[in-house]
Amino acid sequence: MASPSSSFAPSAPAQTLWVPGTPPLELRVWGKKPRGGAVPLVLHFHGGAFVSGDLDSGACLAELLASAGAVVASLAYPLAPAHRFPEAVEAGYATLAWLHKQRSRLAGKDAPLFVAGEEAGGNLAAAVALMVRDRGHPPLAGQMLVAPMLDPCNATASLRQTMGEATGCKWIDGWQQYLRGPMDAEHPYAVPSRAQRLAGLPPTLVLTGGDDPMRDEALAYAERLREAGITVHSGMLPPTTGWPDSLSEQPAEECPCAIEVREHVRAFFQAATPPPS
Repeated sequence: MASPSSSFAPSAPAQTLWVPGTPPLELRVWGKKPRGGAVPLVLHFHGGAFVSGDLDSGACLAELLASAGAVVASLAYPLAPAHRFPEAVEAGYATLAWLHKQRSRLAGKDAPLFVAGEEAGGNLAAAVALMVRDRGHPPLAGQMLVAPMLDPCNATASLRQTMGEATGCKWIDGWQQYLRGPMDAEHPYAVPSRAQRLAGLPPTLVLTGGDDPMRDEALAYAERLREAGITVHSGMLPPTTGWPDSLSEQPAEECPCAIEVREHVRAFFQAATPPPS
């Protein structure tokens, strides 16, 4: 994801925080609280097919979200196979509840809460959004799903185009190591795209690329959300993103999709959290 511009310099993380628990969960926080105001506070989940990835590999999208005007807390969630479903989802929910209590300190008084993620992290963000709806807390202003990994069947046309003649791939392996057994594939928190009830979810931004293997499942979920009456903002970026793999890289230069991603995110923030009248 190289850019013609050579002026890009990734910003240093603002701080590292620990969410109380056993064990504590690490958060890397990007962006700064404004003086005399508030900005969106985003809980971000990195990719890695449920089994890999870390705060460094999630830095690309976290920085993009922060540069769109948010404070972004990226979570080092427990990975499979040592930690299978639902451990990562429960860790995400616990972290979101903790961030809700800390929002004034981190992003300003009454800062709106969002969840976001790429690839497997998009799945976890969608699952946490469902959990928030069902548990009734904390208030969630929106979810942002970027090249989300939502279909354990791995049978979409966009994925087959990527795999070619191969019978296995890291995403198939990731699903097998994340789910405890076949019955988990029917649980909405494990596979949000199969949830029977989607009503009541917050506004949603779905971004995918023309070359994204998860393109078809992302667009299918966006359509199901619309049919359930959810406000959905979606965007198809040009077929040169390299998503989702390129999202796990920390480029030396700003990626060519950065400007378009920021435009989508800023518009979504503004629509989901309109200014007070």
